[in-house]
Amino acid sequence: MTLLVVGADRVDAGKTTFSTGLVAATGAVGFKPRAGNDYWFHHDDYRTAISEGSIYGKDARRLAAASPGSLEPTDINPVHRLWRPAPGNGTGLLGQDEREFLLDRVGEQYVRNGNATLPEDARSELPLSDALVVSSVEEFNQVMQRHHVQQLDALSATIDRTERAVVESYSDVARPLQGIDPDGVAVVEPGRTRIFDGPRFVKGCQVASGAEGAFHGQLEERVASVTELVDPVDTITLPALGRDERNEPGTVADAYGAAYRSLLDVAGW
Repeated sequence: MTLLVVGADRVDAGKTTFSTGLVAATGAVGFKPRAGNDYWFHHDDYRTAISEGSIYGKDARRLAAASPGSLEPTDINPVHRLWRPAPGNGTGLLGQDEREFLLDRVGEQYVRNGNATLPEDARSELPLSDALVVSSVEEFNQVMQRHHVQQLDALSATIDRTERAVVESYSDVARPLQGIDPDGVAVVEPGRTRIFDGPRFVKGCQVASGAEGAFHGQLEERVASVTELVDPVDTITLPALGRDERNEPGTVADAYGAAYRSLLDVAGW
C-alpha cells in the first residue's frame, strides 16, 4: 500500500505533520524523495545537517524518526537541494527569482553550481572534492539524467517493495516521483485535507502535464492543476495543533484520525 501526501500551498501546507501522524497511525515507512532548504531561512537545519557531513532538511529528519527501524534522513530522501537568497534582478542558474541554487545531494554524490560561491562551512564540512560542477541548465539537465533519475528510480523500487509506504511530496508538486502508483492521495492545506482515489489522481497528473517523460526539473504538475480536473472522494477538517503537538506523531495520529480513516478506506486498506 502506497499513500501519497501532497500540499495545496507551496509553503507551510502541513504535509510533514500530516505525514508523520500517518506513519505513526499505520506503521508505514515515510519517504521524502526530493526536498530542499535555504541556507539563510533554514540555517539551524543546515548547520545540524552539515555537522553530520551531509545536507538534508527537517522534514526528512521528522519522517525518518517517525518511521519504524533506525532510518537516517538520507535513507528516505535521496535528492536534497540547498538554496540561498540572491536579492536583485538576476534569476540564477535555475531561473528562480531572488534565489540562488548552491548544491544538490544526490545519494552520496554532490552537484554544485559553478557560478556560485559556497559558504565556507559547506566547503569545509561536506565531501565536495568529487562534486560535479554545472554552470548551465543544459549541463545540469545532463547530470540529472545520469544521477538524479537513477536515485529516484532506485527509491521507486524501494517504495514498491515496502509493504506500507507514505510518500511526502515537496512544495505544491503533485508527483514527487513519476514511477509510483499511490493507492490513495491526501491533499493537505491549512484547516483541511481532501482525499483522492490514487489512480484517478495519477490520471489527472498525466492530463495536467500533457505528456510523460523523465525528470528534467521542469516537468512538474502542480497540485492546483490536478485538483481542477479530479474531484475528491472526501474532505476532512483538520484541527489546528500547537508546536509541541505537531512534533509528536502519536498526538497527530489521534487528532487527524478521521482524515486517516478516510484515506485508508479510499486506499482499500
